[in-house]
Amino acid sequence: MAGKNYRDLIAWQRAMDFAVAVYEATKAFPQEERYGLTSQLRRCSVSIPSNIAEGQGRRNDGHFKHSLQMAHGSLCEAEAQVLLAQRLGFLKAEAADRLLDQAGEVGRLVTGLTKSLEARS
Repeated sequence: MAGKNYRDLIAWQRAMDFAVAVYEATKAFPQEERYGLTSQLRRCSVSIPSNIAEGQGRRNDGHFKHSLQMAHGSLCEAEAQVLLAQRLGFLKAEAADRLLDQAGEVGRLVTGLTKSLEARS
């Protein structure tokens, strides 16, 4: 795993797709949320693929595993914020469900990657 390029990792690719979807979805958030929930949700969604890339780039399984844990934490943060945005009426149920489905896929991929690193240790 440490020898691959992070762009080859399906987890990173799906995390990038999720971040793009978050940016698209938050375009319709109220203007007064620009520095609130919009910014927070965008930041944590960007953190997911960023942590995957950083961890893989360190070329050390221990650092990579830690970065994957950070990515998973940011993913959980994003899921909570998607649910909050739905409760506040910023996202329709269908849009929130699509984002949560994408987040679920990213979470499964990150967990699988973490487990494969643990199995190598």
